Amino acid sequence: MPCDDHRAPGGAEAGGAVWTCPMHPQEVAAGPAACAVCGMALEARDPAAAASVEDPELAAMTRRLRVAVALGVPLLAVAMLEPLPGAPLAALAPRPLWLWLQCALATPVVLWGGWPFFLRAWRSVRNRAPNMFTLIGLGTGAAWLYSVAALVAPGLFPAAFRAGGGVPVYFEAAGVIVALVLLGQVLELRGRRRTGRALQALLAMAPATARVLTPDGARERPLDAVRPGDRLLVKPGETVPVDGVVIEGRSAVNEAMMTGEPVPVEKAPGDAVTGGTVNGAGAFAMRAERVGAETLLRQIVRLVGEAQRSAVPIQRLADVVSGRLVPAVVAVAVVTALAWGLFGPAPSWAYGLVNAVAVLIVACPCALGLAAPMAVTVALGRGARAGVLIRHAASLEALARIDTLAFDKTGTLTEGRPRLRAVRALPGWSEEALLARAAALEAVSEHPLAEAVVEAAAARGLSIPPAADVAVHPGRGLSGTVAGHAVALGNEAALRALGIDPAPLADLARAEREAGATSVLIAVDGAPAGIAALADPLKADAPAALRALHGEGLAVALLTGDDALTARAAAAALGIAEVEAGLSPAAKAAAIERWRAEGRIVAMAGDGINDAPALAAAHVGIAMGTGADAAIGAADVTLVKGDLRALLRARALARAALGTIRQNLIFAFLYNGLGVPVAAGALFLPAGILLDPMIAAAAMSLSSVSVVVNALRLARVRL
Repeated sequence: MPCDDHRAPGGAEAGGAVWTCPMHPQEVAAGPAACAVCGMALEARDPAAAASVEDPELAAMTRRLRVAVALGVPLLAVAMLEPLPGAPLAALAPRPLWLWLQCALATPVVLWGGWPFFLRAWRSVRNRAPNMFTLIGLGTGAAWLYSVAALVAPGLFPAAFRAGGGVPVYFEAAGVIVALVLLGQVLELRGRRRTGRALQALLAMAPATARVLTPDGARERPLDAVRPGDRLLVKPGETVPVDGVVIEGRSAVNEAMMTGEPVPVEKAPGDAVTGGTVNGAGAFAMRAERVGAETLLRQIVRLVGEAQRSAVPIQRLADVVSGRLVPAVVAVAVVTALAWGLFGPAPSWAYGLVNAVAVLIVACPCALGLAAPMAVTVALGRGARAGVLIRHAASLEALARIDTLAFDKTGTLTEGRPRLRAVRALPGWSEEALLARAAALEAVSEHPLAEAVVEAAAARGLSIPPAADVAVHPGRGLSGTVAGHAVALGNEAALRALGIDPAPLADLARAEREAGATSVLIAVDGAPAGIAALADPLKADAPAALRALHGEGLAVALLTGDDALTARAAAAALGIAEVEAGLSPAAKAAAIERWRAEGRIVAMAGDGINDAPALAAAHVGIAMGTGADAAIGAADVTLVKGDLRALLRARALARAALGTIRQNLIFAFLYNGLGVPVAAGALFLPAGILLDPMIAAAAMSLSSVSVVVNALRLARVRL
């Protein structure tokens, strides 16, 4: 197994990227590998440093899975068609030939396809840390060895085990279990690769180079050559290379990466700028302060990686269950061998050995292995048809149990695009005249608010006159001549710079700000004339969806990077009482962690890059399918169309899937609970009954069929 060669406990730190186990941080390696304690795939401590590292384990597991499926399907067919003595098919070929064919098909699957699991099982025994791979290794190994012995030397088995013309074999059970476990490993590794790609997309937001100002002029240098204190030039439309402070010039910077808000933020000397944000129309010089791993962008990547490594409680539960089940099964097998060997009828040790192996075979997690994967597979397909993409079983379980649901605002509860809310005109002006003049100037601007003004004028059927002598004032606004009148619009600083007193518009602007809107001040011929109020409207389905979620007893909260006034206005419209505003990406994740520490089961819904750490930190991260790739990559659930009503469908599906998984586990454990004692010979003394291997095989098949049939009911569940 390629990944096993990478293990370097204690010395991995020197090799660059360090990979560690989420459940057992002491386990480290210099590359992709499996944890020696629990067997789960290791994760990179620094996703940025490991972004370019290929994962050989995924390629190896995928190759093994393909072979297992290619051989496993005919193996099942042969096992099902195997003729009993006297059956019509027996005339085609004698039974031993059918058994040898099963052996030929199963052996590569078990020994080659399952080799990584045998290695992990051996490590778990050596480290005295039994896990699910211990049980898989014992069960599949015992089934294969038992079957080979039954095929090669059937005379070694007591007569009671040679029912139906020969000793039954379990080649197909061993092969199916290996194939199922391989499928689970491939799905897990692919999920990790999707996350890695999302983090790479985040890292790609930073430019590869920066313009460093030197006495000889601007010189382009690689980003990793920039040092704190360097003076950098950022031109219009470029991405800010690192975190720092503006020292000269003015502009408006799109900080949606950090806050999620689409409206650019004005920057002047002394204002902080963040690497990865996008500069607007003005150029400015900045002083680099945080570079490399210290930038906010790299911190977001690190937070996402750390949160995803910690969000695996289901693995801890699996470790606990396996840690108890494996010793119990082994103990029963040993006691069975000794009891039969010392006190059983002749040939006593043959009975003891065969019954002990029977215990291991019966305990083999065939139905247990199918219980969750089958239900999850069917639920994933049902969810996809309902517009909900769910990544794995842990997400379904947690989604059914959440008690707190936190929302980002922009793009999640709102449309994520500013629209004109209202035009407020001072006496002497009409709203239509002001809107037409504002639209004439905004038509030459690429600002998101400008587009909203122009669209509103067009929607009202207004005739937009041409504008002349348009001047852009970076970070403030626009001015020009429209239909012979001098028109200016922007913020208070824009009007003051033109010698216009914005005070008459203060009350109008304040009222709109309290309602959650942004105001563009308008002046005509050197006098204030009115304002255009713009806001990001709520999604049409948001109020109904929030009412339904409240009705399910969920605590609903709002976590946003927007200002408090705007956040409270949106929360009031949706009946959300718990609001935290002005949050950075790290602060959002910290709020989620705080709630988790209080014992809440938290889901976070968001759509932006700034939401990625919080999505990863939550028990369930829910991304809007219309949002950023980084958010989707960090999330456990994706609402394909960004439809909030799909949240209700996702919850209903999760509850149905969790109920089905529980039912399947009951079937599986009932089979093991009844089968193990009978296989050990519990009925021999009172009734003279030994577990006929044929009956054991039938029971194993019946338990698997019951699990599959029960899981298929999810395909028809109403959402």
